[in-house]
Amino acid sequence: MQVAIWAWLMVGVFLLFPMPRLYFEPILVVFSGCFGLMLIFYKSSSNSKNNIWWWFLGGLLLRLILLFSFPSWSDDYARFLWDGELVELGQNPYLETPNDWLESNPDLSTPYLKKLLSLMNSPDYYSVYPPSNQLIFWIGSKGADSNLEYGIVALRILLIIVEVAVFWILLGLLKKHQKNVKNLILYWFNPLVILEITGNLHFEGLVLMALLLALWYLSREKLATFGGFWALAIGIKILPLMLVPTFIFKEKIRKAPKFWIGFAFIFALSFLPLFYQNSWQYLLESLRLYQGKFEFNASVYYLFREVGFWIKGYNTIATLTKILSGITLIGIVWISWKKRWNSPIELAELWVLIYLLYLILQPVVHPWYIIPVLGLSLLTEIRSVLVWTFAAILSYHAYSQPSFEENPMFLWIEYALVFLALAWDWKSGVFPFKSKKLLE
Repeated sequence: MQVAIWAWLMVGVFLLFPMPRLYFEPILVVFSGCFGLMLIFYKSSSNSKNNIWWWFLGGLLLRLILLFSFPSWSDDYARFLWDGELVELGQNPYLETPNDWLESNPDLSTPYLKKLLSLMNSPDYYSVYPPSNQLIFWIGSKGADSNLEYGIVALRILLIIVEVAVFWILLGLLKKHQKNVKNLILYWFNPLVILEITGNLHFEGLVLMALLLALWYLSREKLATFGGFWALAIGIKILPLMLVPTFIFKEKIRKAPKFWIGFAFIFALSFLPLFYQNSWQYLLESLRLYQGKFEFNASVYYLFREVGFWIKGYNTIATLTKILSGITLIGIVWISWKKRWNSPIELAELWVLIYLLYLILQPVVHPWYIIPVLGLSLLTEIRSVLVWTFAAILSYHAYSQPSFEENPMFLWIEYALVFLALAWDWKSGVFPFKSKKLLE
């Protein structure tokens, strides 16, 4: 039975990814089928050692069948390869927008760069990717050798290697902390994970790998390495910086020089390149722009936005994002102060809670943003994140519209599923903030 399920999953992934995102209805049907097959596979599997190897090989093959495919659901890869090509040319990818760079460097222009520019969704924005990402983009550019298809394959190989690492690290953590090893299936065979990381070339899997490694070394009480991998996660995405209160309010960590030395060393390595030619100013400008201008697939933010329209008569995004960011920060500090963790699993629970709070209050929630918190949640009993990885596919309906306009009906359905799942987790008592200690 499991072989048949896996075979149908492979057929589903093979059919799903080449579909242009304009075809929302067939995407929804095939994605739902793949998700259902994953759940059946989960229910019918056992924890035997032989099964684990079959899981690994089966999930790896699902990724390898996408190796030579062209990303059809996202064009972020064009910016990745553009930044990498500029690094390869000895140029600073932060100083100019792609359009400005091409105008000011006509002698360095190539057909390959012009092709990347034509595919890009951000030709008028400064790069928002930290130096650690730029290193990976440069490796992709080396593999590309001015060939778009080669560049895509190079990035995909790197991400598949990262995914393999996530599989074995997550397996090790599940075993070490006596959790259900079958939880690994919910990541390794999750269609959202496969399509967004291996297919669309997003780097959230790398963030997850760094966070899982941090937990692994915490389990072994290697505090310097623990801090180093947390810093690496920040160097890739910046967002894990919001986890800092979880360490400040833990006395053992707050007073551990090894942890902070390990953190500071990797953090400095990751961000010191930004001081070259004041690159940090341009990165910061891009972050401000993304925070105060864009909105997509939000929940609470959209409700407050409607209130803003009613009171002010216009979109109050500039003010609203600041308010919600402040609420998020206060919430993270309060939760971290109230819920003191005593084990790596309790820390993972706290991280899941913080990520959920952040995502629920953000104006932009792309489906791949959920992937790090999915991996962390599988170390806990929290299952609302898994539901979200299914519901998030509804956000792709906007891409099937000529104007990319979101349909409120699909937003309501998506977040009804998410909040019902959150309510179920709350009722089941699996959230760390359900404890009396937190509510005192």
